[in-house]
Amino acid sequence: MHVLTLTPFYPNSADDASGSFVAESVRAVQDCGVDSSVIAVQPLHRSLPGVDSKSPASWKKYFCLPGNAGLSSAGRFLYAALKSQMQQLHAQRPISLIHAHAALPCGQAAMLLARNLGIPFVVTVHGLDAFSTRQVPGWFGRRCYRASKEVYGAAARVICISEHVARRVREGSGDAHNIRVVYNGVDSSLFAPTLTSTENAAPAGDVILSVGNLIPIKGHELLLRSVAAIAPDHPQVQCRIIGDGPERAPLQELARELHIADRVHFMGRSPRAEVAAAMRECMLFALPSWYEGLGCVYLEAMSAERPVIACRGQGIEEIIRHKENGWLIEPKNLSDLTAAFNQVLSDRALRADLGRNARQTILQSHTLAHQAGQLISVYRESLP
Repeated sequence: MHVLTLTPFYPNSADDASGSFVAESVRAVQDCGVDSSVIAVQPLHRSLPGVDSKSPASWKKYFCLPGNAGLSSAGRFLYAALKSQMQQLHAQRPISLIHAHAALPCGQAAMLLARNLGIPFVVTVHGLDAFSTRQVPGWFGRRCYRASKEVYGAAARVICISEHVARRVREGSGDAHNIRVVYNGVDSSLFAPTLTSTENAAPAGDVILSVGNLIPIKGHELLLRSVAAIAPDHPQVQCRIIGDGPERAPLQELARELHIADRVHFMGRSPRAEVAAAMRECMLFALPSWYEGLGCVYLEAMSAERPVIACRGQGIEEIIRHKENGWLIEPKNLSDLTAAFNQVLSDRALRADLGRNARQTILQSHTLAHQAGQLISVYRESLP
């Protein structure tokens, strides 16, 4: 089996975390004996990221109208840019199936390539904005909806990263026959507990860790307000935030206003190895995001044997069992998050139980090997 992966998400020399969820799953499938080719794509108006010489991916640029106006038709331009190259590849190494990540632009391009080559394609939906209507409002959003719906209808299988995401696709497409849920997997050797934490010793520091892009939906404002609320009872606790984005400056200003600037540390983007180390060293992990299809960072923190605090009503609710292998709060609820912090930070035995159960949850059903096995099953059932 030769699978061609088309993706706008992939690691590069400047950021090995970007698109790691795609790269790691590709490697896991390859480890199971599947031949793989990877095309990572970038529109012409964006600078091409630094290419890692060790990466198996080839980067391809394509024309696209900048901004919201271009998304609904971007896949057609990507198809035009790839058509000749993929015909040559198919002649040399016959492609069994195309796996596209996101309906637009890669799913649309995969649909057209699959028709041209006479092969099936599958598409993975990574977030709750399955039809891009939240990202692209108005008339252009309606065009995105129609284009995405066409992609989902034509795909041999629509792979959703959670039941929450699958529900969005079903609601928008009205056709559920080709949907499969495959949860993201975790590199459980990279995101592993230290020896001291497996022995239930105190972690290296009293740190609340959060990892995510600094955008409003991730809930960092709520996180900072809760850190300020627990400060009198937990004066030793620090907060480290890994990630960057447009909310960084406002969040830093909020930390100053709340008089917690000395205990909140904005770390920026970090390499995967540093993120894994930070997860091993923290006391607990919290990301109160209220718009999350699943959230790989929750799974990674669970794999590192850390107690995880997340919001109800998100994809991660399908993995976390409240007070057993993690902690769930109501979205945008300051008192709920503050109470969770106070209880988990104050009870070392509880933290140990949550972390241990979290790690076992990952090892039992959410490693990269589990994900690869499920993906290969989807590939096989998609072949004619």
